[in-house]
Amino acid sequence: MESKQRQVIKVCHVTTVHSRYDPRIFSKECKSLSNSGYEVTLIVNDVLPDESVDGIRLVSTHLNPRNRFDRMVKTKRKIRKLMKQTDARVYHFHDPELLSEACWIKKKGKAVIFDFHEDVSKQILFKIWIPAPMRKLVSYVYRVYERSGASRFDALVSVTPKIVERLRKSNENTIMITNFPVVREETGNDFSQKKRAVCFAGEISAQWNHDKIIRAIASIEDIVYILAGKSHPTYIEKLKSLDGWEKVEYLGRLPFKKVIEIYDESMIGMTLLNYDNQVSDEGTLGNTKLFEFMQAGLPVICSDNKIWKEIVEENNCGLAIYPDDVEEIKKAILYFLDNIDAARQMGENGLKAVKDKYNWSTQEVKLVKLYDSVVSVPEKVK
Repeated sequence: MESKQRQVIKVCHVTTVHSRYDPRIFSKECKSLSNSGYEVTLIVNDVLPDESVDGIRLVSTHLNPRNRFDRMVKTKRKIRKLMKQTDARVYHFHDPELLSEACWIKKKGKAVIFDFHEDVSKQILFKIWIPAPMRKLVSYVYRVYERSGASRFDALVSVTPKIVERLRKSNENTIMITNFPVVREETGNDFSQKKRAVCFAGEISAQWNHDKIIRAIASIEDIVYILAGKSHPTYIEKLKSLDGWEKVEYLGRLPFKKVIEIYDESMIGMTLLNYDNQVSDEGTLGNTKLFEFMQAGLPVICSDNKIWKEIVEENNCGLAIYPDDVEEIKKAILYFLDNIDAARQMGENGLKAVKDKYNWSTQEVKLVKLYDSVVSVPEKVK
């Protein structure tokens, strides 16, 4: 988006959980605002030096929290100090633990936008560190607390329809800005050069049903599951004990350029997110994995939650299946391995859909329009 001629207005994004180069916060939202003429600061919680990257000022707490108490108390004190020093017109928050900081800066006359990436009250129901008998109560208390804070802010943002619908009950100025990918210039889609491989790159955890995928490929001949990303050692050891692990090419965490190479050499993208946490059978647009595979020109095998199923069926770019059924996973993989032309066509369909509609430029327009509307309201002086 071209930069507009406007008085330079300072805006500040704040996160205590996400990394300074987070794809949604830094690479999409902050860069889009900077390119549109806003002066952008991003406050982060790490021990790296302050810096300026692509016109965005990155300011760190320089703290290394040892536990939840440190993060919730010491970090918050430092965050407030940095927010005050930044003296921005708009503050945009990204973590539920920052609700109190958002209310604090709002009382000082600043505009506040709160970005709800996930349905936290629903996630609480699955937090193992909260005693099971207490989870419903904690979830309810958080929901009341969230509703109270959300009603005071200038705008709310979320990534998926169901959360937006819920938040609008607290604040009418709620919009959906989905985490679609930034379209790359080059995308490999030459199926004649591809391996008989399925792939996944990202956080390797139980929610992606890797154990079921490995069991599904155990009896498939001449196949490899290319698996890249960070994981807890305990979970990897569990996967290594499964029949089928000998067909896994585990690469660990890789730079993004290497991830693209994996997509280019693979035939199928696996995105079997289970129904736990906030996903349920409704699904979410907050996770980019489905769209990453589509952008790579890969046919996808994804969970049959409502949102993803509608996308793959409408665009004929993959198969949506029940994520916990090993036999169904196996049949879906074999379908693509045995029908190369169908796999190629579905990959091309997915790539076209990303270029046409499921891309960040469509969301950037909404983000900048939201900011323009928020800053058009006179600033309160307190």
